[in-house]
Amino acid sequence: MTGESIPDALDVPGVPGVTHPARLAAWLSRSAAADAGDLQGVTLIAGGRSNLTYRLDLSRGRLVLRRPPLGHVLPTAHDMAREYRVLTALDGTDVPVPHPVALCADAEIIGAPFYLMEYLDGVVLHSREAALQLRPGQARQLSERAAEMLAAIHAVDIDAVGLTEFGRPDGYLPRQLARWQRQWHLSATREMPGYELLVQRLTAGLPESADGTLVHGDFRLDNMLITLGRQPSVAAVIDWEMSTLGDPLADLGLTLVYWAGPGEDDWLKINVGADVTALPGFFTRAELAARYAELTGRDISGIGYYMAFGCFKLAVVLEGIHARFLQHKTVGAGFELEGQAVPVLIDRAHQLLDGDLTGGTRKSRSLLASRLYQNEC
Repeated sequence: MTGESIPDALDVPGVPGVTHPARLAAWLSRSAAADAGDLQGVTLIAGGRSNLTYRLDLSRGRLVLRRPPLGHVLPTAHDMAREYRVLTALDGTDVPVPHPVALCADAEIIGAPFYLMEYLDGVVLHSREAALQLRPGQARQLSERAAEMLAAIHAVDIDAVGLTEFGRPDGYLPRQLARWQRQWHLSATREMPGYELLVQRLTAGLPESADGTLVHGDFRLDNMLITLGRQPSVAAVIDWEMSTLGDPLADLGLTLVYWAGPGEDDWLKINVGADVTALPGFFTRAELAARYAELTGRDISGIGYYMAFGCFKLAVVLEGIHARFLQHKTVGAGFELEGQAVPVLIDRAHQLLDGDLTGGTRKSRSLLASRLYQNEC
């Protein structure tokens, strides 16, 4: 703090990650959020496996607060200023995001840097139960919106929005491979069969990166706020903590990892929200990939590698969350499942590198890639 007085009492209970609401209230009163009024409540918003998200109820409105997770935080991860920067850059573009309100670098206010953004109404389809209200026609339209939104992210004019120095597209995949290996060694809680061989295979098969674009880094259905209706729309794309400039096919590959279909029983047990897309009406994984290719004109014939890379990245992320769970530093329900997903992801990555985009009988990569593009899988 800067020596300013802190209220002795505030009739707002603390929550994990915001244990001293009085300090937050004092900061709010002198920040760009002052017009929203006095702090009346802090609520942890369910969902999110990494950065923590809260709803702030104020006397004249609501705001959303984002902060890093509790406990073990990896180097270079959970940079609030970076996430705030990309929201500021995208505000008012074809990629809808919540309007950024204020950034606080002072870790003494709530125990970590944080930022505020506007509160938007919308549905987060984080589970099958949340999506059961969708009719098959709405599910298909929402699949179309997802493909369009990923294409729009990759079409952002980097220079025009001021993100030219936001990352280095050249050498993106080798750097990502090295980075996630470092994160694994900082997070790993156990020996993991297949991990070292997977790293060797990913290293040996590194493709030449495609054109550099803005990449979200974790684009999936439950990282969008959805406005439901006869024709569902995307109110906002959220959770930009992994965004950078890089290979757009890496973004697509990870999205396809999240996008499960009917009958993928092992995948439906993983707590990554993938069971939503197995409901009637949603695009198949092949349809989503083909629609993205149609919208962007990009060659996706090598998408199997990028999906394997996505499995590898997600396995590292979930191992880190598993480490926090073992330290009793996670906030919310369902975190006991994250560690179970890691070996499944590593096994799936090996299958993808063998040319199998289904997890079943192994086929040649070139044949499957061709079938994927032609929407025949």
